[in-house]
Amino acid sequence: MAETDINLTKWTELKPTIPHYLLIPQDTILLPEYQKGSKITDIFPINSVGIVTSRDDFVIDNDKSVLKQRILDFRNSEFSDNEIKERFHLKDNEGWKITEARKVITQDENWEKALIQCLYRPFDTKFLYYHKAVVERSRPEVMRNMLPEKNFGLISARSNKSSEMNHFFCARYVTETKCGESTTQSCLFPLYLYPAEGEMKLGEGRHPNLNPEFIKAFSAKLGLKFIEDGKGDLENTFGPADIFNYAYAVFHSPEYRSRYAEFLKIDFPRLPLTSNKALFKSLAEKGATLVSLHLMESPLLGTKITKYEIKGEHPIDKISYDEKTHRVSINKTQYFDGVPSEVWNFQVGGYQVCEKWLKDRKGRKLTLDNIDHYQKIVVALKETIRLMGEIDEVIDAHGGWPGAFK
Repeated sequence: MAETDINLTKWTELKPTIPHYLLIPQDTILLPEYQKGSKITDIFPINSVGIVTSRDDFVIDNDKSVLKQRILDFRNSEFSDNEIKERFHLKDNEGWKITEARKVITQDENWEKALIQCLYRPFDTKFLYYHKAVVERSRPEVMRNMLPEKNFGLISARSNKSSEMNHFFCARYVTETKCGESTTQSCLFPLYLYPAEGEMKLGEGRHPNLNPEFIKAFSAKLGLKFIEDGKGDLENTFGPADIFNYAYAVFHSPEYRSRYAEFLKIDFPRLPLTSNKALFKSLAEKGATLVSLHLMESPLLGTKITKYEIKGEHPIDKISYDEKTHRVSINKTQYFDGVPSEVWNFQVGGYQVCEKWLKDRKGRKLTLDNIDHYQKIVVALKETIRLMGEIDEVIDAHGGWPGAFK
């Protein structure tokens, strides 16, 4: 039986479990159309759900120095195991014993190398003590490819239970399992793979995490030669980053998300391919801009659209938004002024980003870097909304759905 037949059967079996009001009359038309796309697990063969620490409060922190001191205390033999348990609210379980974990980290001469950055939630990078002795599921086979921090990867999920199909993001760092989708585990798809320690051979380096058969098919479809690293000129060549950016743009098409919403709820997303070079180039460029915004690396972030002018101590006590004044208040007197309502309400992976980022810092005081970062998030989301509209305009100009992808 062909793959399409298997999936059609699966859909037929699943369909009765979906409420009737979610079903659309075109199901039987749209599914074969959707199935023509390539599933991202086939495009990026090396992938994994994010890490699970089982002790976030201990191994993750906003402040690197605070986290480092915590690990120093953990290694300090002057503290008994019971004292460490009480201080950091740690408990032994069947698979993890504090005595053994402390012994492993104490004997590790390179213990400081495990202090890294991780993407915890959308636009929320924290510090992580990424050591197998204290992180329950570290997913090293996949996550080690993110440690050079010259890599980046796609974040998505097998399914989506929230109302909007917005479970797409990207990262440069190791990712926590709920970082990109609030209703289920999110998955990381690195763009490049790096040799494991000790495997590096002369002349070898990273290589794309792309299925050779997919590359061959897409290259033939576009009439472009594939290069192994970076971007091509999109006239004669294309590279791994171009494929990534193209996919990122398509997944941020509002029409793609609404048209295939029912299928995005039950399995990993599929990517429709095009033979139109002009469309591929335009979408790759839009996707590249989105990626740079979401990685917080875009020059567009330097032009702020909000103000934060009231002096004070910056404690986050009570978060609220005023639709009339467009102010995001963090306490009785201080606020971010000029946050558009569509930006305040914008979600990634079921998280209302502008609210979630502040809520996760409730009870703390914002630093100047925090204030700057939050204002950049507002810019990133405003530009994201603009680009999503432009992506649909580009697709419409080349035949719309599904014509542009035939």
